[in-house]
Amino acid sequence: MTSDHPPVCDYDGSDYQTTFWDQSDRQYEDLVEAIALKRLLPPGGKILLELGAGAGRNTSRYHQFDRIVLLDYSITQLKLAQERLGKSNRYLYVAGDVYRLPFSPGSFEAATMIRTFHHMADPQRALMEIRNVIQPGGVFILEYANKRNLKAIVRFLLRKQSWNPFSPEPVEFATLNFDFHPKTVDRWLQSNGFIIKKRLTVSHFRLALLKRLFPLKVLVGLDSLAQWTGDWWQLTPSVFVLAIPEGEPSPVNSSGIFHCPECRRSHLEERQDILLCPVCQRTWAIHDGIYNFRAAI
Repeated sequence: MTSDHPPVCDYDGSDYQTTFWDQSDRQYEDLVEAIALKRLLPPGGKILLELGAGAGRNTSRYHQFDRIVLLDYSITQLKLAQERLGKSNRYLYVAGDVYRLPFSPGSFEAATMIRTFHHMADPQRALMEIRNVIQPGGVFILEYANKRNLKAIVRFLLRKQSWNPFSPEPVEFATLNFDFHPKTVDRWLQSNGFIIKKRLTVSHFRLALLKRLFPLKVLVGLDSLAQWTGDWWQLTPSVFVLAIPEGEPSPVNSSGIFHCPECRRSHLEERQDILLCPVCQRTWAIHDGIYNFRAAI
């Protein structure tokens, strides 16, 4: 990476899917996020980009789309997604980062970014890249970690937390892990050409005590009802936003979705196990069904 490239959170070799989801008590979080996604997704479409797809936990929830492109910086996470989903023309696995998306402008009718935005050291640069690859009038569903959540407010008022949940700047509570203020995220989206259509507040009851006291079905049902308050206030640790890129809808690019992320001047030509930029002559590897844009060959 160049010196001006923001740092990227790399889950390569991580057991994140196993330890954080499969073997932990997060069924509540998974189910309420599924409800939010279902409410915000369009009824169908041809192609969707899943940013920060990881091991494909959410991918099957995009069943109404004909084709899904899974992008993640971690090759090992994408291999786990392949094991979960299989290799077929329906799924395209791409290793790369959001600051240099290797896709042609307007390639996607929809894009999602779930449990990934909190790793963005340069959120506005990421949103600018995302806006470029979604068709005007398309759909972008963004989930972010909310700085102004009720737990953080209480801790701050009790002086058990140094950072102010009401101040607009992001807080980095661990390396490359950020919480964001809702008004700041709204401003970033709008300044990058998105129109905010809907907000849902998610994970209202993300407390171990509540999970022990109440059945899972009850917590999920209550959260499902409370999500609709998202346009009025945002006090939960997780917020989902439905945003629409400004502009008039245009046809999907017929020259292919891959575009040189380095020179930005040409579509890429696929040749056996590589992708070639005919302008700058850089090449990227294709190995075992994964298009690797982490670095040019």
